[in-house]
Amino acid sequence: EYDNYAANAGASLTAVRANPPTFAPDLDAFEQTISEKTKVVIINSPNNPTGVIYSEEDIKGIAEVLEKKQQAYGKDIYILSDEPYRELVYTDKTVPYVTKYYNNTIVGYSFSKSLSLAGERIGYVVVPSEAADSKNILAATNVLTRTLGFVNSPALMQLVAADCIGITTDIGNYKTNRDELYHGLSSIGYECVEPEGAFYLFVKAPTEDDLEFSERAKSYQIALTPGRVFGAPGYFRLAYCTAHEKVKRSLPKFKELWESYR
Repeated sequence: EYDNYAANAGASLTAVRANPPTFAPDLDAFEQTISEKTKVVIINSPNNPTGVIYSEEDIKGIAEVLEKKQQAYGKDIYILSDEPYRELVYTDKTVPYVTKYYNNTIVGYSFSKSLSLAGERIGYVVVPSEAADSKNILAATNVLTRTLGFVNSPALMQLVAADCIGITTDIGNYKTNRDELYHGLSSIGYECVEPEGAFYLFVKAPTEDDLEFSERAKSYQIALTPGRVFGAPGYFRLAYCTAHEKVKRSLPKFKELWESYR
């Protein structure tokens, strides 16, 4: 989806692939990608589709690269930190606040995930005063809420969200589903990235053609997203924000699907 957002702004998107099996940011590849044309870097942690949390070292590394590039090119480069899954964490790992490490950071947040309100587009944008052009950026966001009326939340939902500050959904339900799927698929033979956060499982397909695999999965009543959508062909994404019984029923089907490739 980032590709579409960039195109709507008259820009082009360059993806920096995170390498398996950890899918942590590849800082060398990242540094080589940044050019004098770079305006903004989009990061997403906890990550969709892998569930990986970018560590403090990862964020510091990204910030160091951008500080060096800003100085070299004599221009501001922003980080847009997309954080709808910030509260959905299954380990004791901390999700760093990017604004602590890089001044030119803008944060986008949504309550749709922390409150299990998928599809309810309500959240906020953080524009720190430390950002180089913070006043103009803040003014631009205010104008956008007026000109893009379709993104405005109903007044009632705004009041609901305000009353839910500090509250999160029962993460235990997601963790139960995660554990069932991760261990179940691993025992079958699938190679999985154990999610640290969010509610997705990113899995290596038993064939290099993840699109064909996704199509075949439909005949087993399994719906999944091909990895090439995320710039990672050969993988597929599962969402486990569903009833636990569905997760349990899916595992025998996943085994049948696996065996169809043996």
